[in-house]
Amino acid sequence: MIRTETRMGRSLLSHFLVLSQSSPRFTPSLRSFSAFGSNRSKAHSLFRLHRSSIGNSSQCCCSISVTEPAASERPPSSIKQRIVSGVQPTGSIHLGNYLGAIKNWISLQDTYDTLFFIVDLHAITLPYDTQQLSKATRNTAAIYLACGIDTSKASVFVQSHVRAHVELMWLLSSAAPIGWLNRMIQFKEKSRKAGDDNVGVALLTYPVLMASDILLYQSDLVPVGEDQKQHLELTRELAERVNYLYGGRKWKKLGGRGGNIFKVPEPLIPPAGARVMSLTDGLSKMSKSAPSDQSRINLLDSKDVIVSKIKRCKTDSFSGLEFDNPERPECNNLLTVYQLVSGKTKEEVKQECENMNWGTFKILLADALVEHLHPIQVRYNEIVSDSAYLDEVLAEGASKASSIADVTLNNVYQAMGFFRR
Repeated sequence: MIRTETRMGRSLLSHFLVLSQSSPRFTPSLRSFSAFGSNRSKAHSLFRLHRSSIGNSSQCCCSISVTEPAASERPPSSIKQRIVSGVQPTGSIHLGNYLGAIKNWISLQDTYDTLFFIVDLHAITLPYDTQQLSKATRNTAAIYLACGIDTSKASVFVQSHVRAHVELMWLLSSAAPIGWLNRMIQFKEKSRKAGDDNVGVALLTYPVLMASDILLYQSDLVPVGEDQKQHLELTRELAERVNYLYGGRKWKKLGGRGGNIFKVPEPLIPPAGARVMSLTDGLSKMSKSAPSDQSRINLLDSKDVIVSKIKRCKTDSFSGLEFDNPERPECNNLLTVYQLVSGKTKEEVKQECENMNWGTFKILLADALVEHLHPIQVRYNEIVSDSAYLDEVLAEGASKASSIADVTLNNVYQAMGFFRR
């Protein structure tokens, strides 16, 4: 699951995708993630080499060539592949969370077996407001539904309501080398900023919880953006490591079915950019933790606030508007946002806007944002006013998720040699 910023940016693979308005053309399987073959001894010998690549990576990049899994590895067409994803409940859900993750779930739920959860356990890795966590969790669930998540197609639940997440994390922690976690880029960055005395163990180990979130549901695919690629690498390595240490004949001798304990998930890569950038800095990702609220459009911002933020957002002094000019990051970002909320193609936006000045375009963009977000805001208010309905949705989602998670957890306990319950 997953998906990045101090408080909210660690959302599980949270902040994962940006889809075009056409049907999704995802291509699962980063070639670098397919390093481990079926030979277990080969897989084990590659752990050290692959692990070192995590520590030496200076940046994450999703512009890697991708290939489809072999046809023989695909499940029968009648069986949907499973996807899990989620967002942290800290802070306000903003346009980056929506366009980068939640909006794309709407398309995914029609094609895949989907589980979308509110990752509240990840929200406590850094200091947080205990008085707001519960309310923010409910509000985040309401936003999921308001954006179009259909509970007849997808399970929506709260992470902490499925206790198997924490149990599996502990079991995986016993197999996760400390060196792997020390090399995680986000941990190094955030611990450096916070200082050792203010950093809890959870900040170091939350990638193991993230792996648990994914592996618990035998996920086939994980929506992954640029800043979450390293976490998925760790998840895949942990799955391979546990399969090697405890699966196969070892598990069968303990009464299990043998074979792999976990599916090794593949990345679900977007066909285009995976990030929505800040309104005040086109080189920085839109973030809940940014000091200025001016840097982001929150999903629940009023019309006047949206218009004001767009009017004041950073632009440049070039003539005309264009995509993909590295010297114009703000221009590319704002055009991309307009493309996504207007439902137009990149070529249509290019032809419409290439000769516009910034004043004219900002009015166009603000109007498109208000029009796109208004129905979501209306539906959100309806949902949060019906607490019984929301409680029912979350309880049903947790029940469905638990029925899947418990099977995986029991298999892990058995394969690791625990006395059967």
